[in-house]
Amino acid sequence: MVVGVLALQGSFNEHIAVLKRLGVKGVEVRKPEQLLNVSSLIIPGGESTTMAKLAELHNLFPALREFVQMGKPVWGTCAGLIFLANKATGQKTGGQKLIGGLDCIVHRNFFGSQIQSFETELPIPQVVAEEGGPPSFRAVFIRAPAILDVGPDVEVLADIPLSAIETINSNPAIQKEEDSTESGKKVIVAVKQGNLLATAFHPELTADTRWHSYFLKMVPEIEEGTSDIVSTSTSNQSFGARSIIDFPIYQ
Repeated sequence: MVVGVLALQGSFNEHIAVLKRLGVKGVEVRKPEQLLNVSSLIIPGGESTTMAKLAELHNLFPALREFVQMGKPVWGTCAGLIFLANKATGQKTGGQKLIGGLDCIVHRNFFGSQIQSFETELPIPQVVAEEGGPPSFRAVFIRAPAILDVGPDVEVLADIPLSAIETINSNPAIQKEEDSTESGKKVIVAVKQGNLLATAFHPELTADTRWHSYFLKMVPEIEEGTSDIVSTSTSNQSFGARSIIDFPIYQ
């Protein structure tokens, strides 16, 4: 199995490093023809407008849309989530191209600017049921999007109460969403729909590999039981072991 990682901009190296730790080969994808040689694809976090411009420059959009429509597993993190959404709001003037396929509405910059980035403990019951480990995941949100609405076929894997975010992030978009909805409103930050997985946060920037393992098991040959992939959570990582990890980690 070879997993492609879209390598136009953003945290593609970090995703490849996690795949390596799990014993899976990850390859950089920059040209349409390279998609023919991978079984699944990760679209990393980064600057979504820049990534869209580069994807258009390399004529990648038709091939990416075909890849999704063929039913091959695709995981979008942060900017990758925006790419996979059928509709995006809060875009820059002129908007940007989307790959689509994920029946949701995403707010491109819901959690605010770079200085409003944050970390939080995120309950992930569905992932825990398959991967084990502690009941929550230390999620890293960097200029992150959020999902405002989903279609009937979309499974919500993680969400955050808006009231909980207000104490760590004062972005006006959060307050506006809270004021316009009922008390106890939650914002969605992780979903799954068929062959598509999307997270608003950056699992590649932590020592917890459960999201990567969860995604890899969406690949057909993994489902058939041909893999020995074992995920690890931060609760099993000692500070002494961190020297072997070759990418940034936030714990």
